[in-house]
Amino acid sequence: MNEMKKHVVLAFSGGLDTSFCVIHLREQGYAVTTVTVDTGGFSAAELQRIESLSPRLGAQTHHSIDARSELYDRYLRYLIYGNVLRGNLYPLSVSAERVAQAEKVVAVAKKIGATALAHGSTGAGNDQVRFDVAFRALAPELELITPIRSLGLSRAQEMQFLKQHGFEFPEKTRDYSVNEGMWGTSVGGRETLDAWSTLPEAAFPGGEIDAGKRAPERLALGFNKGVPVAVDGKRLDPVALIAALNAVGRAYGIGRGVHLGDTILGIKGRVGFEAPAAHLLIGAHRELEKLTLTGKQLFWKDTLGNLYGQLLHEGYFFDPLARDLEAFLSSSQQRVTGEVKLTLHPRSFSVDGVRSPHSLMDARVASYGEANRLWSGAEAAGFAKLYGVQQILALQADKE
Repeated sequence: MNEMKKHVVLAFSGGLDTSFCVIHLREQGYAVTTVTVDTGGFSAAELQRIESLSPRLGAQTHHSIDARSELYDRYLRYLIYGNVLRGNLYPLSVSAERVAQAEKVVAVAKKIGATALAHGSTGAGNDQVRFDVAFRALAPELELITPIRSLGLSRAQEMQFLKQHGFEFPEKTRDYSVNEGMWGTSVGGRETLDAWSTLPEAAFPGGEIDAGKRAPERLALGFNKGVPVAVDGKRLDPVALIAALNAVGRAYGIGRGVHLGDTILGIKGRVGFEAPAAHLLIGAHRELEKLTLTGKQLFWKDTLGNLYGQLLHEGYFFDPLARDLEAFLSSSQQRVTGEVKLTLHPRSFSVDGVRSPHSLMDARVASYGEANRLWSGAEAAGFAKLYGVQQILALQADKE
């Protein structure tokens, strides 16, 4: 394909880090092919900007790949099935996107016969592990290059390097690292480097929210076997539905917060996020499951759904256990069909009602705290007595 012996395929976002990588890799003697994998968050204008930027930086060829449908099919639907929110707060947007992006980059590298793979992650975060593991698992024969991690440069140093080569990036790029995708946006900056500082609303893609100008808005979400299929009765494919919920939810500042948790590297990390669709869908889906699944199903779904999220978040997507958990989560959704009513408020939402043809809540049989037709009062008294027998025996044993 070219006269140079070394040919590297770079996961390219068009941002500060990966733009630096293109020029640096060229200076190291590599022919560079850039690959931008669209997992949401890119407008048509932004994709055009990236496509034009790549050759100006010196890349030999560029590939843009739309992976939004595959992102949902292979990753996001299981996060919905499992109601996965890390720390009961943070949707695993970046975790899923990085694996999807890595797979597409490897596919291009193998197709064109490249000798190396590269990414622009630093040595401080989780993304380096996700890319490294995926690249090595899928293409162990290819060289792995990580310029930002290897050189240990600051964002200010990268900006200065690019400026010397005729490329300037806005000041906000230096202050904040923003990764926007279909399942949410992560925001890192000076305020996320400690546990006390407050990330300003202006740092989020949705900007500042004027709560006084936002009247409550109601909407209904429809699900079929756990899959979101409709908004207010209008049928949409999952990608379009998620985009629609991101648009309406962002206007209210829904799904916005700062997550503090454990990183793959063993340190504590803090990141801002904005994920309207993820929070709305998981909130509605969880309520529908409460109506249609048994107590034991709900317990094990919470347990195994969290385990699945942990595997994906921590770079274990290719462990066979992940396939086993996906099979369980898929099986659990056979009766999760119905509709959920929501009301959107500035920075929050409420679940107002839920209905399903598979409801396990039947007022004709029994109403909690009211009446029932399945048992008599005497039978209830006997049950209550037997239910506490082991506790009675334990307390008696302690006294003796």
